Amino acid sequence: MTQRLPSPAAPLRIGTRGSPLALAQAHETRDRLAGAFDLPQSAFEIVVIKTVGDNRALIAADKPLKDLGGKGLFTKEIEDALLAGRIDIAVHSMKDMPVDQPEGLVLDCHLPREDVRDAFVTLIGSTFADLPEGAVVGTSSLRRRAQLLYRRPDLKVVEFRGNVQTRMRKLENGAATATFLACAGLNRLGLDEVRRTPIDPEDMLPAVAQGAIGIERREGDTDTASLLEAIHDVPTGQRLAAERAYLARLDGSCETPIAGLAELSDGQVTLRGEILRPDGSDCHADAETAPIEDAADLGRALAARLLDRAGPGFFDWRQH
Repeated sequence: MTQRLPSPAAPLRIGTRGSPLALAQAHETRDRLAGAFDLPQSAFEIVVIKTVGDNRALIAADKPLKDLGGKGLFTKEIEDALLAGRIDIAVHSMKDMPVDQPEGLVLDCHLPREDVRDAFVTLIGSTFADLPEGAVVGTSSLRRRAQLLYRRPDLKVVEFRGNVQTRMRKLENGAATATFLACAGLNRLGLDEVRRTPIDPEDMLPAVAQGAIGIERREGDTDTASLLEAIHDVPTGQRLAAERAYLARLDGSCETPIAGLAELSDGQVTLRGEILRPDGSDCHADAETAPIEDAADLGRALAARLLDRAGPGFFDWRQH
């Protein structure tokens, strides 16, 4: 059976948020599909969809993500458009994706993963170790906040919402001395001018799925599934199988500081994980290795071990 390909007359509609990074990810997806099937860019249409998380008033308010509705802030409207047939695929930053899939949608295509590391960013180019006592650091990440306070309880950590450009402006306006951004986002945006110090995962474990792009489609859409299969990066999918199973077993919302990173070597997957209290007062970390085909089981097992080590009251603060 001949595969139906998109064309300028009947383009594949790619749904995305409108931020510079989201658009860069959508363009990368379009270009990889065009290259795989020797199609012109006009065979694809980028459809920008505004999500609750793009509301300027919410960004300006600098409220924690968990207070605004969690990870679904960046995905619901796009997934609604996909289910309604207004778009054919949706491109997401995987670290923004809830672990539960809406009924009728499938997320089984991942592009090659970018740099997973966090980047320490200041306008003066100093390192994290150079921060003076009591310095103000801005971040919207509950994970980064907890990791910073665990390592440096003397720091003052303030909320910092918005895209890369917005956060850089906040630094320029003196809202904080420093911030943390994902190396992947800076690289995809080509922001070489942003002075940054990458933080080794041994020193600061990244968010689950950091640096990975996921492409969502409708269940049963076999034509689109065939297109996406051509650009799916198997190693990235294997790593995320471990990381997202680990996240699902722990929590999967934005209410818990969770870090995790899976790496592949010689047919094995090694998963490192870390859970913390939001104030940085307690941290539990561990690692485990298993065959790649057991990646999801590995993720669940490591999560269970961390929960057991932390004890029954570790997440009680979420109820308050």
